[in-house]
Amino acid sequence: MITWKIKRFEALSLQELYECLQLRSEVFVVEQNCVYQDIDNKDQKAIHVLGYLNTDLVAYARLFQAGDYFDQASIGRVVVSPKYRNKAFGHELMKISIQEVGLQFQTRAITISAQLYLQAFYESHGFLVCGETYLEDDIPHIQMRRNT
Repeated sequence: MITWKIKRFEALSLQELYECLQLRSEVFVVEQNCVYQDIDNKDQKAIHVLGYLNTDLVAYARLFQAGDYFDQASIGRVVVSPKYRNKAFGHELMKISIQEVGLQFQTRAITISAQLYLQAFYESHGFLVCGETYLEDDIPHIQMRRNT
């Protein structure tokens, strides 16, 4: 069973911050072979969702209030450790993240920038496509919104 931690940037321990950055780098930079600046000065505004299985960080996302990333609240850097895929942890992460956006920001309206290959995954969580496909760091993305 995953233990979830919901923390603002200043509440993260150095170890937790290191684990978040390590997981994001492992997936978004190394696995996806994408050279980009992951450390983007947005972590300080985000609420961080960390999912631990025992002592391993297995799932992570960051949440933003309206205006900090998009006009609506948003969820980003959604990631599950490669060692723990195919266990539905991504679905659990999205459910927790959507719930926390409602609790933290008192809204159900959420915008995301989704990697195109994950469109069906996000649709299963109530997100709908709201724009054309675009390249972000040479990876096809689509903007999606959820209002309920």
